[in-house]
Amino acid sequence: MPVNKYEAFMRAVELRSITRAAESLGVTQSAVSHMINSLESELGFALLRRSRSGAYPTGDGARVIPAIRGILSSYEQLEQTASAIRGLDRGTVRIGTFTSVGVHWLPGIIAAFQAEYPNVELKLMSGDYHDVELWLADGSADLGFVPMPTQLKGEVTPLVNDRLLAVIPAGHPLAGAESFPVEALARETFIGLLETSDRDARGVLAQCGGTPEVKYTTKDDYAVIAMVGCGLGVSVMPELLLKNCPEDVCCLPLNPPASRTIGLCLPDADRAGPATRRFAERACEWVRAHF
Repeated sequence: MPVNKYEAFMRAVELRSITRAAESLGVTQSAVSHMINSLESELGFALLRRSRSGAYPTGDGARVIPAIRGILSSYEQLEQTASAIRGLDRGTVRIGTFTSVGVHWLPGIIAAFQAEYPNVELKLMSGDYHDVELWLADGSADLGFVPMPTQLKGEVTPLVNDRLLAVIPAGHPLAGAESFPVEALARETFIGLLETSDRDARGVLAQCGGTPEVKYTTKDDYAVIAMVGCGLGVSVMPELLLKNCPEDVCCLPLNPPASRTIGLCLPDADRAGPATRRFAERACEWVRAHF
């Protein structure tokens, strides 16, 4: 079953560019354009709108994206299963992850997995909590790391309880304390992530008994740490993210304590291909051996 035209369209949509889609697929720009034109002729309507600012799906193109993602996902599951039957460990696994897991867990997980299954291709999709949950829900990712509890359907395995810590400038009056009182956050300028992905910190802020001034927001975890280091405010972040923190910030346990639970989600576990299932198993084994 040829799916290259579906993949060409999806890659152009994801990268917002015919040129970048061609580079990513290892083909010429004209080949990608030809495949998309062929798909448009087959379906009977335009899928992609091209302009100087990039390539974007038309209204009709956006409507068929979920179905095309389903075709690509089913094809990948077929490829994985067929490879397993032939005794070959091949296939592609698309992994959704957020920063702390992507930096501190995935390199070790991938190294252990690829030592056993060197022919399986791994595609990493890095974003915030909201991004990962969206990718898992719409089929863009085969599995992903998520905060728990989650409303995603499928098989979700709890992995680790990760403490939340106060992140304050090294020169802060409480920098030498054993812990940071949650109620003190109400008197601080707060630096946080975007609301769609900052459920950890906002859950703590809801308990501080006041209304902290959330003066700065960003999607970049490490930008938050850098801003705290410059004395622009304080934040609350997961301990896993704060490994090897710079010297200009101080990380303290919260009082009372707070934490997040990281889980691994297979949104369609019953239909997961062998390579996806193997990666999930090895990821759980690695985390439990190291944390």
